[in-house]
Amino acid sequence: MTDARAIEGLSEADAAAELAALAETLLRANQDYHAEDAPQLSDAEYDRLKQRNAAVEAAFPHLKRADSPSDQVGAAPSDGFSKVAHAQRMLSLGNAFDAAGITEFDARIRKYLGLGPDAPLRYTAEPKIDGLSLSLRYENGALVQAATRGDGAVGENVTANARTIGDIPTRITGAPELLEVRGEVYMSHADFAALNTRQSEAGTKTFANPRNAAAGSLRQLDPSITRSRPLRFFAYAWGALSGPLAETQKAAIDRLAAFGFQTNPLTVLCDGPDEMLAHYATIEQQRASLGYDIDGVVYKVDDLALQHRLGFRSTTPRWAIAHKFPAELAWTRLEAIDIQVGRTGALSPVARLTPVTVGGVVVSNATLHNEDYIAGRDSTGREIRDGKDIRVGDWVQVYRAGDVIPKVADVDLSKRPANAEPYVFPETCPECGSDAIREEGDAVRRCSGGLICPAQAVEKLKHFVSRGAFDIEGLGAKQIEMFYHDDQLPVRTPADIFSLEARDVRNLTKLANRDGSGETSARNLFAAIKERRSVPLGRVIFALGIRHVGEVAAADLARHYGSWAALAEAVDLAGPAAERQLQADRAEARERQAAVQEGRRARIKPVRDAVWDGLDPAAHAAWADLTGIDGIGVTVAVALVTSFQQAAERASIDALVAELSIKDAAAPEVTGSPVAGKTVVFTGTLEKMTRAEAKARAEALGARVSGSVSAKTDIVIAGPGAGSKARKATDLGVEILDEDGWLALIDGA
Repeated sequence: MTDARAIEGLSEADAAAELAALAETLLRANQDYHAEDAPQLSDAEYDRLKQRNAAVEAAFPHLKRADSPSDQVGAAPSDGFSKVAHAQRMLSLGNAFDAAGITEFDARIRKYLGLGPDAPLRYTAEPKIDGLSLSLRYENGALVQAATRGDGAVGENVTANARTIGDIPTRITGAPELLEVRGEVYMSHADFAALNTRQSEAGTKTFANPRNAAAGSLRQLDPSITRSRPLRFFAYAWGALSGPLAETQKAAIDRLAAFGFQTNPLTVLCDGPDEMLAHYATIEQQRASLGYDIDGVVYKVDDLALQHRLGFRSTTPRWAIAHKFPAELAWTRLEAIDIQVGRTGALSPVARLTPVTVGGVVVSNATLHNEDYIAGRDSTGREIRDGKDIRVGDWVQVYRAGDVIPKVADVDLSKRPANAEPYVFPETCPECGSDAIREEGDAVRRCSGGLICPAQAVEKLKHFVSRGAFDIEGLGAKQIEMFYHDDQLPVRTPADIFSLEARDVRNLTKLANRDGSGETSARNLFAAIKERRSVPLGRVIFALGIRHVGEVAAADLARHYGSWAALAEAVDLAGPAAERQLQADRAEARERQAAVQEGRRARIKPVRDAVWDGLDPAAHAAWADLTGIDGIGVTVAVALVTSFQQAAERASIDALVAELSIKDAAAPEVTGSPVAGKTVVFTGTLEKMTRAEAKARAEALGARVSGSVSAKTDIVIAGPGAGSKARKATDLGVEILDEDGWLALIDGA
């Protein structure tokens, strides 16, 4: 389903299933690429899957997952290096893959800024280097620290290694007192070939491509090895500054060059999309002769004041985009189809391929999404791949994409073995033997074993200790696997982690420890666990691993309810409404199916209204409040309430909460704000700022922005065209302001 048009026919269940498969694939790819320097897929395939993930999320925003690739940057830093917290996060870039994507990027920028189509707006365009991101911190002109991107917030300290790279000056003059220079470490094609020749002659590891060679060379624990490798560095950005470099992106890059950094000579200024696309075509033609790997062109708004206005999304800047080169394809043999069981019980088929090298990356696995995809149809029964199913032994076409598991795109029936049999998807869980059930309207078959299924339990625990959740030092995926299967000192639920020290310490010597001291490792682990007994509310919500509740949704819930007690009370109160919502969804699905079979238009509203008759008003109010939180949709709310209502799951949650001191969600630290702590709703058309700017400004002033009006709403800002929300505010006696009144209220805050 790479074609964006396929989203139009994608059911909600099918979309959720696809997002689950994409999240698993992309998370593994991020780890392989950023942490292991051993990608299994090409950049193009990774980008394609990330693009597909974004497209499905855009069509079904309420299905956004807890582990959504959209919220991830890089991977957690390696334990082999000390960690460095970036003063300013190192973000990734949004991607575009065709001319239409660049035109849309320009249109989004203009809309956000309120600029007309003919208003002047310049961009820089530069080659996107395929290397390893590096941040260099200079204080009073001296290089004091170098760090990799890591997960964007925390990277690896590679200062000693960076000092060995000739393109990186150890001292600069004329710079601000504090300057963080950011760029890309890479290796030229000629140097890469020479290095692999030397490695081969010495009988040591050779590298798959220049990017891997550069990353592996920079991330050596012995700086002398890095010194022996021919690494180079292009500077193209900056982080923390004590003073401005310039007023424009291009002038700032020129100033970095004046400091002695290598900057890319192919960086140019462009007036609008036509010139951007023309420069893209020029660079694409020169790609093979550049002498180093690039995978696209990066465009940035040139005016730094406009960059500041545009700001950032959770993982990407609004003012920049990467225009990627087209994907690559390869044909290979499908050797087997394996079934993996994920954290939510989803059975995900994975193709095991005869390894094939595509663009320098060895591909041996591919996602097959679900049983319908294998059978050659989508969730509605329509044919995909011209109805060709996928069988073990087939000659299949795969997309190559950086470090992500590729997707099987096509099948060559002329090479199908005579004895190839249609694949029969399992109806029992391969991990625990429980029934694998596919509910009506769902594209995914799920294990019904729940906590008795080791695959689900282990994956939930791994998520619990992951970076965005409790992030317990010394308790990673490998240790979770060990403790889960340890009969003497088991960890089967999150609460078990916090009782380790009290239960039995004798087996803790089994923990892997870099200095070989099991006792020291145990003490360190106990200290790390103790430190995590006090955690912010948002982290606790995210750590529970509830389906569809990602970091952003968890933060939204924490901000809205403020405390664990308030959240739990509201979720319990909303329980009956969530059950009615599920009934309504099922009734709607049945009505739609019947309408299709009978050739008539579906009568949805009467069916749904009947399901809601007689609901307790308190439950309805709690449900309306929960689903009215900006960023929380019905799907997220149902998943949250359902998780709390399951007896085993609730017992596990309650046991965990009893071990913790959960920090209430604090409002942003603002002074003199007249709206701090208040809930505001924007409705109608805003004429003096875009909706995105208004929301961002309100939140920066400590307000909570909601998508619906309730008795808890403090202010409604109503522009022209305001309808039911304004009427409801009037009925509830909520203060209503027009846009001028709102701006006057927050003026000077």
